[in-house]
Amino acid sequence: MPIRMSKLSFDSGPPRPFGYAFSSPSAQISSDQTINDGPTHLSRNKSARGRLQGLVNTMSNLGEKERHTGKASGWMERVKIWMVNEGGSRIFFSLWIFLHCIAIAFALIHYQLKDNYVTARSSFNWTFSVARGAALVLHIDVIFILFPVCRNFISLLRRTPLNDVIPFDRNIDFHKQVAWMIVLFSLIHTVAHMRNFALLAIATKTGVVGFLKFNFLTGPGATGWIMWLALGVMAWFALEKQRRAHFERFWYSHHLFIVFFVGWQLHGMFCMIQPDRPPFCSAGTIGVFWKYWLPGGIVWVSERILREVRGRHVTYISKVVQHPSKVLEVQIKKEHTTRRAGQYVFINCPEISYWQYHPFTLTSAPEEDYLSVHIRCAGDWTTAFAKALGANFDAKPTKEEEANGGKVVHISVNKVLPRVMIDGPFGSASEDFTKFETILLVGAGIGVTPFASILKSIWYRMNHFGSDKKTRLSKVYFVWVIRDFGSAEWFHSLLQAVEAEDVDGRIEIHIYLTAKIDEDQMNNLVIQDVGAEQDTITKLRSPTHFGRPNWDKVFESIADKHPDTDCGVFFCGPPVLSDTLHQMSNKYTTPKGCRFFFGKENF
Repeated sequence: MPIRMSKLSFDSGPPRPFGYAFSSPSAQISSDQTINDGPTHLSRNKSARGRLQGLVNTMSNLGEKERHTGKASGWMERVKIWMVNEGGSRIFFSLWIFLHCIAIAFALIHYQLKDNYVTARSSFNWTFSVARGAALVLHIDVIFILFPVCRNFISLLRRTPLNDVIPFDRNIDFHKQVAWMIVLFSLIHTVAHMRNFALLAIATKTGVVGFLKFNFLTGPGATGWIMWLALGVMAWFALEKQRRAHFERFWYSHHLFIVFFVGWQLHGMFCMIQPDRPPFCSAGTIGVFWKYWLPGGIVWVSERILREVRGRHVTYISKVVQHPSKVLEVQIKKEHTTRRAGQYVFINCPEISYWQYHPFTLTSAPEEDYLSVHIRCAGDWTTAFAKALGANFDAKPTKEEEANGGKVVHISVNKVLPRVMIDGPFGSASEDFTKFETILLVGAGIGVTPFASILKSIWYRMNHFGSDKKTRLSKVYFVWVIRDFGSAEWFHSLLQAVEAEDVDGRIEIHIYLTAKIDEDQMNNLVIQDVGAEQDTITKLRSPTHFGRPNWDKVFESIADKHPDTDCGVFFCGPPVLSDTLHQMSNKYTTPKGCRFFFGKENF
């Protein structure tokens, strides 16, 4: 990791590259001596060769005595730290598990003691109560299964005080948990009834034939196996590995929930196990699935109708820009759209598939009159979408196009761009950046897209185009971890514009290149860096780092610079880095000092 920045007060004017916060003060005395007396915007030091060689671990041994050591001394302080990033979601999910425990306990006691099920209990013993108890829990689960995927509903709720109590940003995690609970209790329900069918076959002396008949030729048995077929297919393609490898299969198979729900409604209407006295199968005791599904179903159907209404709004593609690394920028004009920085939309292209909506983060600011998204063309749908828009990534770009960070795709006169339908925008964790005085934005690769919108919005405010929007924000740390230079080219113009307007030093830009460079490239960069006013690679005043960030040093520096401050940490990228940032946010949060609130993008 580079050793090229010393600590500098934020009140001392525009920060120099070697005055950024993520530096090691002990390294300045020995190595931060400028090579020449040229411009000071980007004066290089004797440690440049070590920086270019990507010696990441050198930072870990610097300033150990000054490393953040604020530990919670009492249990109350530890609870306060735990509540910052863990408390709300852990308490919510614990209450959810507790609700299941209460429901299953109530159901077991109810069906074991109810006086009109004496015959059923004597015939099937404990598996009767287990099967009915699991069914009750499943009805509770179905109440909640659809709410987390109703994104308009969630976006409205997250703007209310409930967002401080309920982790709405983890709606997809909650949806997955409810889904796996349905799988678990469906399995319990099925296994219990397998034993019941076996006992019934023994009692009727029909043997294996009777057991198979009860399983596949009765109403409850046949509908149950149809439900399992639909549920199994949905669960298989919803697995992370399968979903990422075959998204289209996941998308279409997930709509088997309609088959599952219809089967569920019919499953309980046959009244196979009857009570001891009438009414044996009244309307209030059989086929009651619709009562539990109705609340979430009404909201979900309303959202589907709203999606169709939005899809018919006047929408057209105004500009397509082809960037390096197979990144496609699409600018879209759409009526009746209000949005906030950090939000995302779902895009549908009927020419490719009328039913598929794919999520993309908005890279346009609210102050702009268009919606823009940057799409990395890696999958089947994104590749087909790029081809439909006339992009050709196989063609070698010209030097002028490389210098401009991409080329505008010109459409021939006789070609009509495909129609697009947009659902959203929807709220996300990054939308809350204005709630904090200090924020740390971390993007990895194409995961930088949520922060393009945020940085643009900040740029507009610097130029007083958005001065009417008040914010507590006073300091922004932007960290972008990318593998190679090509991944960054499309984003350079925005960073250059933001850096040029940042005369008060409120934004620090840190770009980390993780790809290994050879000896010749290293020597070339060292020579070009000497006395330069701009970084050789990015053309920014901010120097480019080689290697991976030392997150301990990053969080320690921010905590030291901003005591008694709430710092929002927003991330978009791979899960491994997300876990690291989450841990760092907890590690460097102190109850009486800087508190790091971690949030990540979830689609």
